[in-house]
Amino acid sequence: MQPAVDATVNDNKLRWRCRVATWNSRGLRGSTLEELINRTNEKYNQAGLALITKVPTPITPIEIDKESRHITLAYFDQKSTVDYIGAVQGIPVCFDAKECAQDTFALANIHEHQVKYMEAFEKQGGVAFFLIYYTHKDIFYYLPYEMLAWFWERAAQGGRKSFRYEELNPEYVLPQHRGNGVLVPWLDMLQKDLDDRE
Repeated sequence: MQPAVDATVNDNKLRWRCRVATWNSRGLRGSTLEELINRTNEKYNQAGLALITKVPTPITPIEIDKESRHITLAYFDQKSTVDYIGAVQGIPVCFDAKECAQDTFALANIHEHQVKYMEAFEKQGGVAFFLIYYTHKDIFYYLPYEMLAWFWERAAQGGRKSFRYEELNPEYVLPQHRGNGVLVPWLDMLQKDLDDRE
């Protein structure tokens, strides 16, 4: 769980003032999605289907509250790449998870270094994608890297800096969880993504 942050500039380093997040704060916005994905990945691992690791965001603590033992000031060591990385039946995969509370997803929610990392990952024979949770629709969506790259290039050419839910291929909507502990069944869509590449 990442705490909410306020950026401040100090000593020529971008530093982050961290607040302890509570369930009522914006700081836990993505933690529920992350927990659902983590539980799904555990089930896939237990079944021998996939080995996926959550990539921690590297930070350097500057100040720690001695009473609560919480980090109160820290800065990011480097740009993070993706949220998850691993292998599915010998196929390297990497993906990032995002939430969207409306039909329009702003590309500003995705960083250029993430897109470049995913592009390089795909060139090495891996599969990269985003899992987007449309909170207002209660829908999980698998966005293949190729589709993201098309939206990204459109924006770079002066087009929309976002994409609408209606622009997405409805075949990549994840099925509702099946009660077997697989809460975000992204493996189903990974198979579709692989089939569509052939």
